[in-house]
Amino acid sequence: MPVTAVTTDLEALTMTLRAAFAAPVERLWHVFTDPRQLERFWGPPGWPATFTAFDLSVGGHARYAMTGPRGETSAGSWEFLAIDAPHRFEVLDAFVGEDGEPMAGMPSMRMTFDFASDGAGSTLTNTTYFTSAEALEQVVAMGAVEGSTLAMNQLDAVLQGLRDYAQGKGTRMELLSDTHVRITRLIDGPRELVWRAHQDPELMTRWMLGPDGWRMSTCEIDPAVGGRYRYEWEPMPGTEGEAFGFDGETLVSDAPRRMVTTEHMIGTDFPPTINDMSLYEEDGATLLTVIIEYPDEDTRDMVLATGMTDGMEASYARLERELITA
Repeated sequence: MPVTAVTTDLEALTMTLRAAFAAPVERLWHVFTDPRQLERFWGPPGWPATFTAFDLSVGGHARYAMTGPRGETSAGSWEFLAIDAPHRFEVLDAFVGEDGEPMAGMPSMRMTFDFASDGAGSTLTNTTYFTSAEALEQVVAMGAVEGSTLAMNQLDAVLQGLRDYAQGKGTRMELLSDTHVRITRLIDGPRELVWRAHQDPELMTRWMLGPDGWRMSTCEIDPAVGGRYRYEWEPMPGTEGEAFGFDGETLVSDAPRRMVTTEHMIGTDFPPTINDMSLYEEDGATLLTVIIEYPDEDTRDMVLATGMTDGMEASYARLERELITA
């Protein structure tokens, strides 16, 4: 993971994040100053950012909003105070309301981003300066240490390029916390088709089958926010196993970029998970990322023990084979 340390200093009123990357300073500078690349990691998993303005000049402003898995939003703005490309820039960071103005009761913070060469790679030192111990403690209590760590640890995929990062690795599962898992899979095809393959029942029944020998017997979906879906599978003759299914509700839909749904196993009283799918396209390939939020660690471990990742890989391989390369 790129992040090597996140420290707070109540005497100096600072929070400092340090990270190391296998990329030159110029490349690191570019991902922090290109809003389309920046929004791929400026926000922890489950809270992706969208930058609506980005004026990289002294006195200029950047504005962004992060959208949570239940549709809630948190917005912020930067005012650029100093720029020394490709080594350093400094901003005034503020929480803002719907009117774009700083929110009462929320701190504004000066932040510096310092980029330095380190052998074959580079380092980032991101220091946030607070005006009081209360402001520092308030932001830390909001999860800033954990959130910034998870956010910056997403940078490898952006710096390397999607194909170098994920091609040939199949479906990968990472434990992010006791209740969060990240699934990634590079699909060698355009984002629009991958998105449609998750929305169109006729397409879904052709690839979302899990291991060979199963069929999707029910595929009902209303992809609009607030809409419901129901998926059921059953074994074909000669295949062992019992029919099962899931239902849920669409919480967020941002075509063709992101879809968040709940997922509940039909016929059980298990609490639902929240499945947060994001799609990023680069050079004709799409990185599919699913952040799954479980109700507790035991449920997470029980589901993972079923071989879920192997079943997802079989489906994604079929998606490439039958829909994209057909």
